[in-house]
Amino acid sequence: MINFTLRQLRYFEALARHGHFGRAAEDCSISQPALSVQIRELEQALGTELFERAARQVRLSAFGEEFLTRVRDVLRSVDELGDLARAHQRQLQGRLRIGVIPTVAPYLLPAMISDLTRSNAGLDIHIRETVTPKLLQELSEGRLDTAIVALPVSEPGMTETPLFRENFVLVRPPEDEGKPVPNRDTLKEMRLLLLEEGHCFREQALSFCELGSARPREILDGSSLSTLVQMVGAGIGVTLIPEIALAVETRSAEVSIGRFEDPQPSRTIGMIWRKTSPIARQLTEVAEIVRQAARRIGVDCGAAAA
Repeated sequence: MINFTLRQLRYFEALARHGHFGRAAEDCSISQPALSVQIRELEQALGTELFERAARQVRLSAFGEEFLTRVRDVLRSVDELGDLARAHQRQLQGRLRIGVIPTVAPYLLPAMISDLTRSNAGLDIHIRETVTPKLLQELSEGRLDTAIVALPVSEPGMTETPLFRENFVLVRPPEDEGKPVPNRDTLKEMRLLLLEEGHCFREQALSFCELGSARPREILDGSSLSTLVQMVGAGIGVTLIPEIALAVETRSAEVSIGRFEDPQPSRTIGMIWRKTSPIARQLTEVAEIVRQAARRIGVDCGAAAA
């Protein structure tokens, strides 16, 4: 009988994910030598190598690739056993791993975390901020309990719950204050600042401007909404931002705000989780708390269902 521990499987999964002993050890909160020992003992127990080791990187062996798929299934099942126990508690407790897209996280998190911790004493909230494709992957692998993203995601294994709907606003240099808001055709001819590729908000803005996946010469990329707004304030171009970011991002930038004519460009923000999650009922309650937090900071949650 082959003997290995659940902890070794978690260490293996972390190393497979990071491809680097140092980063995997940091993720697992252990020393790098200790991680190396555990991985070596796991390989000895299995009788074969899981990784190809290079000077600065490790790669999964052919067996390691196949083993990883099974290990992730095991770890997800183990985590769901804990969720099953939590599902029978009256109040959600323990660790809650929430993913949030970057164009929502800085603006919603303060109110959301405050309301969640006040409503659920003992809740240990872990936040993961990254782009939608990564959140979907980590959610499907069981490394997240839920995620806040732009809907729809159209993943058959996910439950989607709308939270709120918000419009996009145009951010222009201060000298454009009072000028007519450009239509889509005019906007195409302007120097448009957008988030770099990988952000769903970029694709939504391109879709509104009817630019598709094209990349005209006058589109410039930024890494965050804050960077884009500051660039506008410096006179480099114009940008679109979601309404939830308006108060925070224009606080320290000299810019003017324009609102488009109806139908205005907009997006729906919602919560998603695995349909198989044992804590689905509690996550529905969490969604309502998040919706109330959004309403408290001035977001129109009533439009989400429209």
